[in-house]
Amino acid sequence: MERTTVAPGARRSLVLAVAVWAVTRAVLLLCVFKVLVLPGPDVTSDISVIYQGWYEVLSAGAFPVDDVAWQYPPAAALPVLSPGLLPFLDYPSAFYVLAWLADAAVLVLLLRAGRAPGRQLTGAWVWVAGVPLLGPTAYARYDVMVAVVAVAALLVLRRRPRAAGVLAAFGALLKVWPALLLVGTPRGRSTRACWTAGAVTAATAATLFAAGMPGAHAFLTAQRDRGTEVESLGALVFHGARHFGWEGQVVLNYGSMEFIGPYVTEVSRIALALSALAVGWLLLWRVRAAEFGPGTPCDAAFAAVLLFTTTSRVLSPQYMVWLLCLAAVCLTLRGSRQVLPAVLVLAATAATLLEFPIRFADVVASTPFGVALLALRNGLLAAATLVSCRRLWHDTVTAPRRADAAEAEVPRPAQGGPSERLPH
Repeated sequence: MERTTVAPGARRSLVLAVAVWAVTRAVLLLCVFKVLVLPGPDVTSDISVIYQGWYEVLSAGAFPVDDVAWQYPPAAALPVLSPGLLPFLDYPSAFYVLAWLADAAVLVLLLRAGRAPGRQLTGAWVWVAGVPLLGPTAYARYDVMVAVVAVAALLVLRRRPRAAGVLAAFGALLKVWPALLLVGTPRGRSTRACWTAGAVTAATAATLFAAGMPGAHAFLTAQRDRGTEVESLGALVFHGARHFGWEGQVVLNYGSMEFIGPYVTEVSRIALALSALAVGWLLLWRVRAAEFGPGTPCDAAFAAVLLFTTTSRVLSPQYMVWLLCLAAVCLTLRGSRQVLPAVLVLAATAATLLEFPIRFADVVASTPFGVALLALRNGLLAAATLVSCRRLWHDTVTAPRRADAAEAEVPRPAQGGPSERLPH
């Protein structure tokens, strides 16, 4: 096996990335263990109260379907149960340690990918910098564990499409969104192998969960009656309307703070319609795409998840972990066209830490500062979505078709061989 040679500059960058990761993650651990305390609500209560309660129900062999906050696919039981692997620690402590290990696993995957020919360590730096920008929320939810599966799926897609399909399907059974990783697979044998393996894996695992534990598929209807969560793009309508006499209110609903009142149903339906339009755009792109380059699967996955994040009725802070890991994979490729969207996502992640937890009270109360902060974060995400989708379309649809048209206009030599120059 040929050994990859690492240039001195790349080696220094790698060592520095690991060092910065170690320091920033030590700070995150100090936050979730409450040695350092940020202003605002306690982000760790989801682990010590909600997740630990689910752990007790899942350990008894059933899904917690009586809890309206349980809205996850069946494989979500695995990260919730995973602290049981560390019986010498209490539940929250074990969860934070496992989240830290998952974070480290993502870094290892990105560093390994970044050392390959034609790759770079920029993607690893996106992850190193992005996760601490989100603050302790990154370790107080199980999304970082899903990120490991998503990153692995995209990195093995080119050489092992079947393995990528299995990983994407498993990720979808953890938290749905990794199903979008397969939208940009190259046409032909690769797509058939990847999608078939994914479909078989999903069907088999879903059947086993349903047979072994009641309530495995309750998540399919769990979010049907949700309102508009206060951090979503649609929520900006009501944040503004509250200053003009709108009579709705913010309540804890389905495990998050949501708007309830006049026109909320209509705005939620518009959000669902926008998500449907996003599906339509992705299908149109898939049909029209004329060229699938090495970075197309990553770029398409990033654009797709951005679309569904910005059009969702719910935009929880932990969703930024999804975008960070996908942006990081995109930027492992030299010459990636997703640099600007990745930078916008990093900026949106920093704004997310300010709006949750630090100034979440302002967001809930719709103060001018809270509304401005939320508008900034959501505006950055909307801009990242538009730029990412536009560049994906240009690189795979517009540019290849223009190149084909230009080539068709070039006059070809007459049959019989190239013309010969007459002697002087």
